[in-house]
Amino acid sequence: MDVNMLIYFGLAVLAVIAVVLVYFLASFFSLWLQALFSKASVSIFQLLGMRLRKVNPRMIVEARILSVKAGIPVETNLLEAHYMSGGNVLRVVQAIIAANKANINLSFTESAAIDLAGRNVLEAVQMSVNPKVITTPRVSAVALDGIQLQAVTRITVRASIRKLVGGAGEETVIARVGEGIVSSIGSAKTHKQVLENPNMISKKVLASGLDAGTAFEILSIDIADVDVGSNIGAILETDRAEADKKIAQAKAEERRAMAAAAEQEMKARVVEMQAKVVEAEAQVPLAMAEALRSGHLGVMDYYSMQNIKADTQMRTQISGGPEKESGHK
Repeated sequence: MDVNMLIYFGLAVLAVIAVVLVYFLASFFSLWLQALFSKASVSIFQLLGMRLRKVNPRMIVEARILSVKAGIPVETNLLEAHYMSGGNVLRVVQAIIAANKANINLSFTESAAIDLAGRNVLEAVQMSVNPKVITTPRVSAVALDGIQLQAVTRITVRASIRKLVGGAGEETVIARVGEGIVSSIGSAKTHKQVLENPNMISKKVLASGLDAGTAFEILSIDIADVDVGSNIGAILETDRAEADKKIAQAKAEERRAMAAAAEQEMKARVVEMQAKVVEAEAQVPLAMAEALRSGHLGVMDYYSMQNIKADTQMRTQISGGPEKESGHK
């Protein structure tokens, strides 16, 4: 009884294994047959291994067939390795095929490295064959005569396959060209010189070797448009004059305030001195009274002094009389 159960159990396990194998063979049979007739043979066991390694068998088979038909066969293991590394297998194969048709030396390893670096290797190959035109934003610069110019340029670039890994992108090229435009316009004596000969900008910028360290080769730099902007020199001079005016006004206000303070101080001193005079005059009668009491001043001397004072006041009034009369007239 136990032996029969073991036999049945064994047969059931074999049946399950057979069903699984048939399922896998049925699911991979069309791919295997497609690869076989395309002369890009991929074994059933390789397809089964791809499924176990969570690799998309259809993509690998299509990439393998594409490479074989193009005459550049790529091993299945290389395709699987690139897929598991997170790369785009079909794009890499299409890139090496496009490079081969354009007589560009590009191996699968180089193409895979470029793809894993985050670059679109197929677009780079296409750009190597068909250069790309990049239009820069409007760049403003000021000539030596103070006139602002605004220039727009078109940069024709070709991708450099060997510099794609580690090379700077389009943003760097645009920034360098913009810097070159500013430098070229800034070194011109007058803005008219630039307007008469815009090519002087492109020639100077192109001769600067701006594509060094980038993933591109600059073929040409063309000036698309040059416009005259503001008179920056005049604006700066006006601002400077206004600032000098405000500084002069501030200094004048400071001097006026100092003069007013000095005048107030002098007035305070005069008032103080007048107070001291009044105080001193108030002490005179007291001093005379004390002198009379102590015998230092006689009565006759006092009357003589009063007579002199009255005589002096009379003379003063007489001398000022005609002026008062003329004033009344």
